[in-house]
Amino acid sequence: MSTKAAQRTHISLTSPFIMEMWVIIFLVEFVKGSLLVALLPVYMENILGLSVTVVGFAFALQYLGDNLFRSPSGWVMERIGFRWTMTSALLLILVAVGMIIYAKTAITLSIACLILGIGTSPLWPCVMTGITELAGSTKSGSSGAAMGAVEMASLAGTGIGPIVVNFLMDQGGQSYRVAFLVLLGCAAVVVVVALFLPKRISSSGTHAVVRDMQGLGGVVERKKISPLESIKRTLHQVRTTLKVSRILYPALFLQAFAIGLMTPVVTLFARTELHVSPNQFSLLLIAGGGITVLALIPAGKLVDRIGTTVFLNIGFLLAAFSLALFSQVRWLPLAFIAVALVGISYALILPAWNAFLAKQVPKGERGTVWGIFLTLQGSGMVAGPVISGRLWDHVGHGVPFLMSAIVMLILFGLHLLIVHRTKLKFKTS
Repeated sequence: MSTKAAQRTHISLTSPFIMEMWVIIFLVEFVKGSLLVALLPVYMENILGLSVTVVGFAFALQYLGDNLFRSPSGWVMERIGFRWTMTSALLLILVAVGMIIYAKTAITLSIACLILGIGTSPLWPCVMTGITELAGSTKSGSSGAAMGAVEMASLAGTGIGPIVVNFLMDQGGQSYRVAFLVLLGCAAVVVVVALFLPKRISSSGTHAVVRDMQGLGGVVERKKISPLESIKRTLHQVRTTLKVSRILYPALFLQAFAIGLMTPVVTLFARTELHVSPNQFSLLLIAGGGITVLALIPAGKLVDRIGTTVFLNIGFLLAAFSLALFSQVRWLPLAFIAVALVGISYALILPAWNAFLAKQVPKGERGTVWGIFLTLQGSGMVAGPVISGRLWDHVGHGVPFLMSAIVMLILFGLHLLIVHRTKLKFKTS
């Protein structure tokens, strides 16, 4: 390996790209968390008088917009670069928040939530592609610490946003207006930060598509082609370069599905089964989320040194055990222990899982492939809450957490199979 290539395998957490994406991720998740967790449910039902069904439909449109446009945004990013892809998309978040402030009808709010989802869709394809580029070779690059850093930004924004908004909503008659204006200001800051992103990370300065098309046989000149032809070439490039185990695809779905099963019922479970006060529930969230956030970067650095396999195996098994335990406990101190174990397990899983995926992404069309991977994961996040609600209503209150534990055990098995097949393929090649 050349000296230059060796240097690229180490990602500095203080590099301009990582710092800029850290700020963008934190503020975007701050806005999303504030709107979806704290502000919109109360505002739409109590102030605008809309039904819970309408609230759920609007939120579903947000997740749908985010999920459906991840692959297209990755494809667009390959062609126009990080800066203008992110700036254009984040402007949509600014538009969506502005629409929500003045919306009075269910249709307007639903459209605003859809626009919000579309605006957030390029976020993870761009950051994952950028980190993969910074790591250099997808087989030897060390991206665990960087993955941990951006996951920490995401979790911190999602957690701090609702806390800040709840505080603002308790401050008087104009509290909703103030909260909305704070979120509008955050959205504006995000757009400004996006303008400082690089167009591309590759030092060669060549367009990714031109560089990749050369690998298909012959030199391809820089000439304009139709969008349809560009899409055809992209799909061909993905088919010829993406050599991953088919088992990875259901694993991508299940990884987010496990989280989606818990998301809509964790608050209900804490209130109806554990009978906690709002302050006690906040402490539960800190016990789980706080431990995850604090442990992400150290865990990511260890992933870079040791590898992903050990962390994923331990993380999946620990998550399965702790989720099963949480589903059965009715004593608050034991619930705190279970939640803390869940937090530790996710601190092990998140950076290792993203670093594991980064090794599967080919050099060609990284943005498109990351978009495909994240779309598959996002579909699990869409399906999880739907099934979770039915399990809660018709089977039992602890069943969604038991189902999530079972999914973690399945992921443990799938990961072992993927690693085993990869080793066999490496030995025979």
